[in-house]
Amino acid sequence: MKEPVDVEKTPRLGEFRLEDFLPYRLASAAESVSHLMVRHHLARSGLAMPEWRLLAAVGRFGVLSPTAAGERTSMDKVKVSRAAAGLVARGLMRQGADPDDGRGRLLRLTRKGSTVFSGVASTAGEIEAALAPGLTRTEWTALHKALGKLAAHAQSILIGSSNE
Repeated sequence: MKEPVDVEKTPRLGEFRLEDFLPYRLASAAESVSHLMVRHHLARSGLAMPEWRLLAAVGRFGVLSPTAAGERTSMDKVKVSRAAAGLVARGLMRQGADPDDGRGRLLRLTRKGSTVFSGVASTAGEIEAALAPGLTRTEWTALHKALGKLAAHAQSILIGSSNE
C-alpha cells in the first residue's frame, strides 16, 4: 500500500508560504495556461474561455442541460448561463425547452456552432503542442495521471463531507 504524503496539518504562524500551497500552485498554473490559450489561440475565434469550454462540451455530447454542461466544464451556473447567452447571440448555439421537463432547458450547437466546434480539436492540439516541450513524456503522463487521481480524491472528500 502506498504511503500517504506527509503534509504538516497546521503550519505555524509565519511558516505558511502561499507559493508552496498546492491549491495555489494548481490555480496559478491553470491561470497561466488559460492566458496562453486566450492570447495565442482563442483570440482569433473571438471566443472567451467559458464559451470555448461550453462549445467543446456541447459539441462532444450533442445536447446538454445547463446543469450537465456545468458538470462537464467545471463551471458554475452563472458562468454557463453567460457563456450560453454569448454563444446563442452569436448564432453558435440554440437553447430550447427540454421535452421531458417543462422548466428545463437544453443546449445544442447550430450548424455554425458545429463548424466552429470542428476547430476545437485542432486548437486543443496546438495548445498541448505548445505546452508539451516544458515536460518530458514521462512527466506529461505522470502529470495527467496525478491530476486525475487528485481530482477523484478531492471529489470523494466532498461527497463524504456532504453526507455528514
